[in-house]
Amino acid sequence: MTASPHHGTSGTRVEFRDLTKVFATGKTETTALDGVTLTVEPGEILGVIGYSGAGKSTLVRMVNGLDVPTSGQLLLDGTDVVGMSEGKLRRIRSGIGMIFQQFNLFTSRTAAGNIEYPLKLAGMPKAERKARVTELLEFVGLGDRGRSYPEQLSGGQKQRVGIARALATNPSLLLADEATSALDPETTQEVLELLRRVNREFGITIIVITHEMEVVRSIADKVAVMEAGKVVEYGSIYDVFSHPQTPVAQRFVATALRNTPDQVEAEDLLVHEGRLFTINLTEDSGFFAAAAALRETGASISIVHGGVTTLQQQSFGKMTVRLNGPQQAIEDFRSTLSQTTDIQEITR
Repeated sequence: MTASPHHGTSGTRVEFRDLTKVFATGKTETTALDGVTLTVEPGEILGVIGYSGAGKSTLVRMVNGLDVPTSGQLLLDGTDVVGMSEGKLRRIRSGIGMIFQQFNLFTSRTAAGNIEYPLKLAGMPKAERKARVTELLEFVGLGDRGRSYPEQLSGGQKQRVGIARALATNPSLLLADEATSALDPETTQEVLELLRRVNREFGITIIVITHEMEVVRSIADKVAVMEAGKVVEYGSIYDVFSHPQTPVAQRFVATALRNTPDQVEAEDLLVHEGRLFTINLTEDSGFFAAAAALRETGASISIVHGGVTTLQQQSFGKMTVRLNGPQQAIEDFRSTLSQTTDIQEITR
């Protein structure tokens, strides 16, 4: 392994302050961003998630100055970049790396040629460029593929070239816009692991735009959930996953965790005798004590569905149980647990 291919400082601090973007086409106006206020600390990985049209890509385009907000401020390390001249913006952009969904590689250049391109633009001498490209190819695990053209590479390899190119100019901020949505699940995990390594070893701030909660769960420290141009929920990965507050966040979390029965599974479970409850499991939910007390009444409890996840060194999950036996004992079980955790009965 060569020396660390990053020679810059640590990550950029990014602040969105009441950022609004209205697109006007003819007489119609579309609000793409509606008063977004968010801070990304240096070296943090922020996942921004939302369905299409939520405003997440517009948010990223603000950061590198590709779009200009209608109002509000965007501060990079305390400097407001809104309204900055093109010349100054160019300097700022050299500290920002971009990774795209469709890789955006030059088909006529080799992997090495693609990585070298931004260094040529930056006026780096040829010998230095060659050394830097070799170093970056090694870092992303493509040391032997420098001479390959994009068409000779798999999707995952193309994205690795994309990441190496994004790192070429030593950015302190990396923007990944749907960077894994064209990849299969296994390759996605490999690319996310590489981005985690970039963050860990170089301290680069990373903003990941995605519509896949699994991506957020795999990589981010914090998550911002967007809907209709607003940030509707924001917090640590653990908080948002274990207690999503908004319907949109709840839907995203359900797709990633799959720890509650869906419609079909619930209907199948309801065919059998007994009552079904879904219980939130956290370290202090009191489930096991309540289950032991229930069994002493002669009632039975069986687990029919569930899943437990560990995030940011804390575990949480949901469990669906079937209870049979004296109704009073079941009601006692429900009321005991509802004091310490969330318990919902599944009914037809």
